[in-house]
Amino acid sequence: MALPTDAKQRKNVPIYSGVLKYFPNALAAVAACSKAGNDQHNPGKPLHWDRSKSGDELDALARHLMEAGTVDTDGIRHSARVAWRALANLEKELEKELEAERALTDGRYNPKIDKDYRVPDVYPLDCTECWMHKDAALPRSRD
Repeated sequence: MALPTDAKQRKNVPIYSGVLKYFPNALAAVAACSKAGNDQHNPGKPLHWDRSKSGDELDALARHLMEAGTVDTDGIRHSARVAWRALANLEKELEKELEAERALTDGRYNPKIDKDYRVPDVYPLDCTECWMHKDAALPRSRD
């Protein structure tokens, strides 16, 4: 999901009132976690998400979840690290979905050739007649 550009649709994505107002302390903890991670893995560099450093969001999330309720040796809560990893995983899922949708739209995806390209299942499960689901070889994102 990308932030809509249509004014009416944007009103249905209440970032401030639906997230920031609900979780100000938790988001501050995740922001501090992000800064601590950047200082550890990219010392002296501006705050940024260096995706080459770690890509095992769900494994890391699970490791920190096992220690939820406690504070790590650097003073960052394990629960803040869980939240950061959950957000990182969700961001990557959404980016992958948007890329797949763009590939379908602009013709870069051909189900006969690109057998391993995973296209998100954005249609109802009973949608067997549309062009996208007729080809049994088409990989689907539901496992």
